[in-house]
This record gives sequence, C-alpha cells and structure tokens, in this order.
Amino acid sequence: MGSLTFNTKGNAVTSIIAADMTQASKTPAPSHTPAQGFSYSREHFESLVDAALKHAKKLGATDAGAEASEGCGLSVSVRKGELENVERNRDKSLGVTVYLGNRRGNASTSDFSEAAIERTVQAAYDIARFTAEDPVAGLPDEKDIAQQQPDLDLFHPWNITSADAATLALRCEAAAMQTDKRITNSEGAAVSAQQSHFFSAHTHGFRGGYASSRHSISVAPIAGKGDDMQRDAWYSSMRSAAELSSPEAVGRYAAERALSRLKSRKIATTQCPVLFEAPVAAGLLGGFVQAVSGGALYRKSTFLLDSLGKTVFPKHIDILEDPFVMRGKGSSPFDEEGVTTRARRVVDAGRVEGYFLSTYSARKLGMPTTGNAGGSHNLVMQSRHTKQGDDLDAMLKKLGTGLFVIELMGQGVNYVTGDYSRGASGFWVENGEIAFPVQEITIAGNLKDMFQGIQAIGADAYNMGAKTIGSVLINRMKVAGS
Repeated sequence: MGSLTFNTKGNAVTSIIAADMTQASKTPAPSHTPAQGFSYSREHFESLVDAALKHAKKLGATDAGAEASEGCGLSVSVRKGELENVERNRDKSLGVTVYLGNRRGNASTSDFSEAAIERTVQAAYDIARFTAEDPVAGLPDEKDIAQQQPDLDLFHPWNITSADAATLALRCEAAAMQTDKRITNSEGAAVSAQQSHFFSAHTHGFRGGYASSRHSISVAPIAGKGDDMQRDAWYSSMRSAAELSSPEAVGRYAAERALSRLKSRKIATTQCPVLFEAPVAAGLLGGFVQAVSGGALYRKSTFLLDSLGKTVFPKHIDILEDPFVMRGKGSSPFDEEGVTTRARRVVDAGRVEGYFLSTYSARKLGMPTTGNAGGSHNLVMQSRHTKQGDDLDAMLKKLGTGLFVIELMGQGVNYVTGDYSRGASGFWVENGEIAFPVQEITIAGNLKDMFQGIQAIGADAYNMGAKTIGSVLINRMKVAGS
C-alpha cells in the first residue's frame, strides 16, 4: 500500500506510509470454510452446465458453452458517526452460448429449474439461427484449452456481521475525523465483503471453475471550510480480510491527504516534467493495455496499431504479466474462454512483445490467442533503472521542478489518436521539494510521446486491481492553468 503520506499540518511528507497500513491486527480474521455463504455447490453448478450442453446438442448445435455462477456479499456504509446503509446482495446466473457453424447465439437466466434451462438454451439456439455468419466465431481450439488448473488461493470468505462491519467503518471514519480539527466533514466510510464462484464448460473439452473473494475498507474525509475545502479518499482492498489495512490507518491517511490539499491554488500555464503518483500512474498502464487489446486492434481504432515488435517505451521499461500470483487480484489459471493463461513479457526493453487477445480477436488478426479473454492478469510495469532507494522522495528529487499529480478528473483520452487531456490536482515541486498544492489545472500531451518520455518509475509500487506500478516521471507535458 506504499504511497505518498502527509502530515497533519497539510504539508507533504515524502515517506512511505507507516507499516500499519498493511496490518490489520484489529480486523476480524476470515473463515476458510470452502462453501461458506453460498447457496449452491460446485457439483450442482456442474449438473446445470452439463444439462445445458446436453440440451444444446439435442437441438442440433454444432458447439456450445455454458457457465453457472453465484455471488453474494455485504456492504455497510456510515457517515458522520451514524449508520447510513446496509446492503446484502445475492445473485445467480446461467449463461449459454450456442454455435450453429459460424453463427452464434447467447442467452442467460437466473432460474435454475430444468424447464428454464431448456428455454434458455432454446433462446440461444434461435438467436444463432437468425444471426449472420461470422467466419471467425467459435470456441477456442482444443490445443489452447487449459489442462491444469492450480489453486491460486483466491477464496477467503469473511464471516462478518453487519454490526461488526458498521463498527469497522465507524472506526475508520472516526480516525479520519480525529486526525486534525480541520477535518470538518465526511462523505462517509464503507466496508464491503464480497465472494463468488462459478463453473464453466464447453464442447471443446474445457471444464473448470473456482471461488474468489474481495474485501475492502474505504473513507472519504473533507478538510477545511468555506471557500477552502478539500476532499480526498483512501481504501484498502484485498482477497483476504486478514490482509486489509487497519481502519484507523486508512482513516488517518485519507485525512492527511485531504489536509495536504488545503490552500490549493492555480499555476500559470507552462510546460514541465510531470510525476504521476503511483495510483494515478496505473491509469497510464491501463491506457497501454487498451491500446494493444484485440478489439481496438482489429477495428483499427488505436494509436498503437501494428506496434508488435516496435519500440513504444524507452529501453529501460518492461511490462510483465503473471496470472499465477497467489491471492493476486488479477490471477486466474484460465481466461473467460477456458484458454490457458501464461506468464510473459508483454514489453521487453521498451519493445512490444505481445498483445492482449481473446480467441475471437486473435482470429480476426490472424494470430494465436494470448489467453486474455476478459482482460489482463497481474501486470507489473517497471524500469530497469529503478533502485531500491527510489522511493517517492527520490522521485521528487528526479522531478526537480515541475508538477506532481495525485488526482485526475474527466475522460479526456482519445485512444484512436493518443491525445491525452485531463483535469488534474496535486502539488507544485521546486528543486525536488513540494512547494504548494495546486488545483483546477489541465495536463495534456499524446500517449505516444508520454510513453516514450518516461524517465523513471519509482520503487513505491502500488497495486490497483490487476496492475502494479510505482510513481511515473514523464519528461514534459503541457499544463494549462491561469
């Protein structure tokens, strides 16, 4: 959870957040009962899927696939010391895909009765009958199907009651409010405990599924009053509740971030180096993934068209993908089509070595699938120049004089041209030291130039879902201010 931390006077402190951000000694430990909280067993899901596939074949389908899934959880939110919302969710679904040659139909249901399953298969079959042929439509090739399915330790159910969840959320918000008297308000704090499982199979030989969980604590305090009010937020999200940050640590850190932004001002329009804080930098990695994903490539709607084998980043940049990280948020032994996943170098010494392709997009491009139907798996973007001591303090020294961005607003990214323009806030840095907070500015550039202009990546690595990256220093961008 390493990132920028701030003191309660509102000035930036360039150190890695205290160790209690990664400890949860006061957080209830999770239960490891395999079927905890679920209404349906894996065996029941297997019988549902097999019934769907059998009926599809009976109707005359060339091929078929089906997936049964269930999700459940608890979400509790509080605000200003009072309970605001308690929500329990539970959903289930059976999805069916039917192929008639190169024609495809999809249908789904939340009714698991035999009659409903047959109606759903019939609906998918009827859709396929009247759908135009697509020469590349079809199940994955049998040679690509996952044969081994290692347990990646993704399932850690959290047996927490709504009362205990509310207590954690209240502790988190209270810690934020008590950090400094200038914390005057709150948008609330929340605790969420979610888990799901599925089983999937298709007629090219795939059978598999697993359970997974995701839990979180979050808070959004407000500092200041009148015309000088600032909001910030922080959260902790893990597969296992035992690995969550303590609610007090999350609350204090969120408060310190909000306090640090008081007395923000505009700056004059300029061009300067820009340092992206690690959580924000994850968006740059996401932009690369989107630009080299199959859908954008075969539609020719990306600024990185035909980039395979070409240098897109400086030679010190690597991007690694590893689907087999234990408890990883992007871990999976197979993709959504049952295709085996593989650890690989997506970018090696700045050169693109692979795309992100499903079976369909791979066939459209005349390439093999990369096992990325459904997205990427635990990406790490790193620099070969990064040293262990390159924490945020060191990265600010490398920035010298320029802009340190900790929040981005808007969706001003054109993935066809690479043009990039987003609202931003953060800090103006002079001679490697934070001078004052800034707001109401816009940063602009082109992702091609921004990728090539990456001078350094910090050792302050932060995990944002399936992506891990440190703070990123870009040599020059346009900053529009007053």
